[in-house]
Amino acid sequence: MVLEITLLLLIVILGTVGELFLARAMKTIGEVHDFRPRALLHVFWRALGVGWMWVALLMMTAAFFSLLAMLSLENVSFVVPVTALSYAAGALGGKVFLGERVAPLRWAGVLLVCIGVTLVWIGKG
Repeated sequence: MVLEITLLLLIVILGTVGELFLARAMKTIGEVHDFRPRALLHVFWRALGVGWMWVALLMMTAAFFSLLAMLSLENVSFVVPVTALSYAAGALGGKVFLGERVAPLRWAGVLLVCIGVTLVWIGKG
């Protein structure tokens, strides 16, 4: 059980940190207005020059391999719902790291997700 909890924490924490760093990198690049292939390729090359992007990719890769390991140990019907904790971590990280405003109704939704994860965890039996 310790391995499963460790992998779950790695999935949630590294995945969420990776997504937050990815958001930071994209905010550095700026909003994409032109979706023609040539313009998107330009955005892609600019993204590769942003340090946040590389750290984000590293974190998300580690989270992905942790997910693979977790799926080798547990049923997908347990793993996928439990990793929804990343929604709570994402809301908290968005508020703290990116300075986003999180409305009370959104926090209520996060609470519902956490209750659902708790029910799935208890039901694992």
